[in-house]
Amino acid sequence: MSRRGEPVEAEFSFEHPIEVRFVDTDAFGHINNAVYLSYFEAARAGYYAAVTGAPFNTGEQAGRHTFVIAEACIHYLAPAYFGETLLVGCRFAWVSRSSFALAYRVRAEQSAVGAARVVAEGETIQVMFDLARNRVVRVPGDLVELFEGYEGGPIPRRTRRSSP
Repeated sequence: MSRRGEPVEAEFSFEHPIEVRFVDTDAFGHINNAVYLSYFEAARAGYYAAVTGAPFNTGEQAGRHTFVIAEACIHYLAPAYFGETLLVGCRFAWVSRSSFALAYRVRAEQSAVGAARVVAEGETIQVMFDLARNRVVRVPGDLVELFEGYEGGPIPRRTRRSSP
């Protein structure tokens, strides 16, 4: 994820369109900060389906590629408003033994409401989890290979967690 105020360096292979609903806004007229996690979720689900060919936790992969969110971070860069269309980019940031990070970029397209701009950036850390055994498991190699194929190159490996 880029630092606040720095431009996003890399492109996103996947973008999920979101039409801002009135219910997404707060008393100030812009998108409520908590709504961005729902936008990340929609992009994450769309990204997973685009890469694997099936909605999350369905078909042959049901239960096999289950993960839980361990951490979420959002950097708010500019407000967005009802009536705008947002594009939520999602991509793999890194993978480790049992977890991986997804990076997000939310951008507003040019519209009657405002100029084109990056609205927010974020990251979620997912941990692979076996629900039946109630424990953390390894990230399946075939899942990483699918995402590497979609992204057109290797996913960076992370061996240990660094301090923020």
